Amino acid sequence: MNLNPVTPAFLETLQSVLPDRCLRPADPRYLEEPRGRWKGQAGAIVAPDSTEQVAAVLKAANAARVPVVPYGGGTGLVGGQIMADGPAPLLLSLERMTKIRALYPEENVMVADAGAILQDIHEAALAADRLFPMSIAAKGSARIGGCLATNAGGVNVLRYGNTRDLALGLEAVLPDGRIWNGLTRLRKDNTGYDLRDLLIGSEGTLGVITAAALKLAPRPAGEGTALIVVDSPAAALTLLSLARDHMGEGVSAFELIHGTGLEFLAEKLPQLRQPFAEAPEWMVLIDVGLARGIDPATALENLFVAGLEAGLVSDGLIAQSQQQRQDFWEIREQIPEANRLVGSISSHDISLPLSTIADFITKGGDILRRMGDFRINCFGHLGDGNLHYNVFPAKGRQKSDYLDQRDAVQRAVHDLVDEFDGSFSAEHGVGRLKVADLERYGDPVKLQMMRSIKTAFDPNGILNPGAVLRA
Repeated sequence: MNLNPVTPAFLETLQSVLPDRCLRPADPRYLEEPRGRWKGQAGAIVAPDSTEQVAAVLKAANAARVPVVPYGGGTGLVGGQIMADGPAPLLLSLERMTKIRALYPEENVMVADAGAILQDIHEAALAADRLFPMSIAAKGSARIGGCLATNAGGVNVLRYGNTRDLALGLEAVLPDGRIWNGLTRLRKDNTGYDLRDLLIGSEGTLGVITAAALKLAPRPAGEGTALIVVDSPAAALTLLSLARDHMGEGVSAFELIHGTGLEFLAEKLPQLRQPFAEAPEWMVLIDVGLARGIDPATALENLFVAGLEAGLVSDGLIAQSQQQRQDFWEIREQIPEANRLVGSISSHDISLPLSTIADFITKGGDILRRMGDFRINCFGHLGDGNLHYNVFPAKGRQKSDYLDQRDAVQRAVHDLVDEFDGSFSAEHGVGRLKVADLERYGDPVKLQMMRSIKTAFDPNGILNPGAVLRA
């Protein structure tokens, strides 16, 4: 595509159609992703405060063939918000579009601007005695538009689904500046192609989501959390099956944690209180939300006893207060930060069929041991088959010692994922980091269809060029 950088003449055009406060010079804070792997570029930053202003920006950019990189909270881990190469783009930030437009508690629906921070959405739902269940570690800075654009997962997918499953309708601006008003609150609408699902997960390459009608859920009458030591990943999976037998859809989250994660927390975040005197090799964090009349602590205790009798578990802790629940979750949510401080050689966001997870973990460890001296921190959302399988330097060494092995490690892990019929990107998306992986492992017909869709929506290729599909 023949794209042009942001120029003074283009900025003058934007100034003629936007309020002065919308435009600002490029700021380095927007040009680095959380893992620090890339430095981006931008000719300018524009921060509209309305859908109509977003439309004016895209209309002008499309006419001038200036690339536009949509920017939410900047928390993405695959470089989708960073454009390092090519003509200097316009960075389109939604940070000023933060309104909760409407709440319909009786419908279990909230309508929010795309720039609303996830934590604020949680609090708005809570004020209406409702729950917006999608939650990730970056909830304090991630914006709902970015969560939708990447179809983010998080810890409650087991019960409530990905972000895609929590959206009823969208409002979005197409690359040529047209506004699509699909902000329906309907739960049934079979009137043609589902454009909502097409835009969700498209990572800002087909349109810019400006608002969403979100599904809320009733708050569970009783909630409980437990940390349970299991003998192996296979035992954890059997315990998950037992938990569902005991509590059905009341199981909200079922997280697998490896002892390496606790070791990293002790090393890098020693202020966090460790749950066990000695870090177990494997444990699970279970969160439940149960109907009125069912005591969560009793249900979790019964599950532990059943697991003990079946030879699956050996120790456990059941939270006795809301503060303990928060402390348990703090351990899980701080593992990515400890990982970052240690510095991974290669990180992998993968998903696998549940029945293959234990074999994958065993085989993956064998392959990596043959390749070198590594530490593996395998943790994640076991209930939906999503593992964060991250490879780290041996103790006392740095990731810089392994730079020549990074590509080989990633290739070995992703080849094994493909062998097990899994996905190399479970919830983080493709971004720019995994474009080559999509080309290597993706179905050729799927890729051809994706390119056709991109061309139909964005014939000039201005939206997030180089993300998902090679520019």
